[in-house]
Order: sequence, then structure tokens, then C-alpha cells
Amino acid sequence: MLNARIIPVLLVRNKGLVKTLKFKDDKYVGDPINAVKIFNEMESDELILLDIDASSEQREPDYKLIENIASECRMPLCYGGGIKSVQQAERILQLGVEKVSLSSIVFERPEIVTELSEKVGRQSVVVCLDVKKRLIGSKVDCYTLNGKIKQKVDSLEFAKKMEEYGAGELFLNFIDHDGVMKGYDLNTIGKFKEALSIPITAVGGAGSHEDVRQLVEQERLIGAAAGSLFVFKGKYRAVLINYPTRAEKQFILNTKQI
Repeated sequence: MLNARIIPVLLVRNKGLVKTLKFKDDKYVGDPINAVKIFNEMESDELILLDIDASSEQREPDYKLIENIASECRMPLCYGGGIKSVQQAERILQLGVEKVSLSSIVFERPEIVTELSEKVGRQSVVVCLDVKKRLIGSKVDCYTLNGKIKQKVDSLEFAKKMEEYGAGELFLNFIDHDGVMKGYDLNTIGKFKEALSIPITAVGGAGSHEDVRQLVEQERLIGAAAGSLFVFKGKYRAVLINYPTRAEKQFILNTKQI
């Protein structure tokens, strides 16, 4: 059995590290290479790196930036942004990245999940769903291109379809909780957890170590991810790269196995 991973999520825009609020109002928070070096020293379990403009700008991933970050990174690295083909994904993995995250392309061509998992193994294939709760009811919808395009799918059924196609992990990114720092949507995460057998990583809403602990304890997820929590400090959101100490991780994980 595996311990849950506590994972910083780094958002890249114009080669700089930014943090968004509900996928908007980005704030520059530093250089991604420097952030990776700090997370190395703090012994982060894993890093997720997302180029948030690659798909919306219809450009290829920035391979040089990915290579520079991968060569510096001393922990497992997952990259997402702009991947449209198996060839692009393979090239990224060859740069030293452990996992690739597919997002908008899975709605256009879901078979890419099968093609890639057969090539590189499903453990390296992550499907990222950016989700947003409806104004009425408890269902969530999937969006692409930085939350601009609503996809006409049932989010739970689509997630199950991605598992059947060969995804090795689901990455749930909650648009309305992004940067708010008031806790995860535990109810919705629980529904996805119940419906799937593959590992799930969730991001969106973590404002404290207690929030992360509740997610790990209640939902027993493999990945508890956060953005703002690991780049801001204090009520004025001063920029300060941080990560739980070993003692804090013991509190969060409650030293239990999942």
C-alpha cells in the first residue's frame, strides 16, 4: 500500500511561475526553476507542472523549459499543457518527466489515452479534468482552455471512460476552488473516488495543512495537491515557497497507509 503524496502544483505562463484565482487574475510568484530547487530541499513528494496557455494558444509544449525543470527536479514530475499527440508526450517523457497530463485533447480524441498508455505504460498517463459545480444541484461539468469551454459530457461517466481507455491516474482540478483556500470539495471528490478504481489526485481549495489532512483522511486519495498553499504565506498572501516539514507530514498523513 502507498502513502498519500502531498504535491505542489506549479502554473507556468510566459516562462514565469504564476498563481491564479478561479483560473483568472494570475499573479506572478517567481521563477519556476528556483521554486523547483526549493521544493527539492524541502523533499516534496512530487511536482505537477502545468503550462496554462499552451493549449489555448495552440502551441506545442515548451520543451526547453520542460527539460530545464526536469533536469533540476529531484522528485517525480508530471507535466501538462499543449500535448496533442503521442509523439509530443513521448518526447516529454524522454526529457526526464515521469508522467504526462492530458486535458483538452481527451475530449477531441479520447483514443489518445489508449495509444499512449500502450506505448509508455498507463502509470505515466494522467487525465486532467477541470471541473466546475453547476449553480443548481451537485453535479460538476468539465471545462477546457482555462475554463472557457464547457464540454458536453457527464463528468463522472467521462472519468470512467478515461479509466477504460487506459488512464493510470485522474487529476481533478476544481475551478471554483482554485486559489480560494477555503477547503477542498470533499463531497464531489468522494463521488469520483467511489466511481473509479484508478488513483485520484485533487487540487483546488487547500488553505491549510488541516485541509490536506481532511482530504487524505476522508477520501484516502493517492494525491493531495495544492497551489496557493505552497506559494503564499499569511492572510496577505505574501509570496513564500513552502512545504510541510516531516513532522507536519506525519500530522497530515496521520502515519496511516492507504
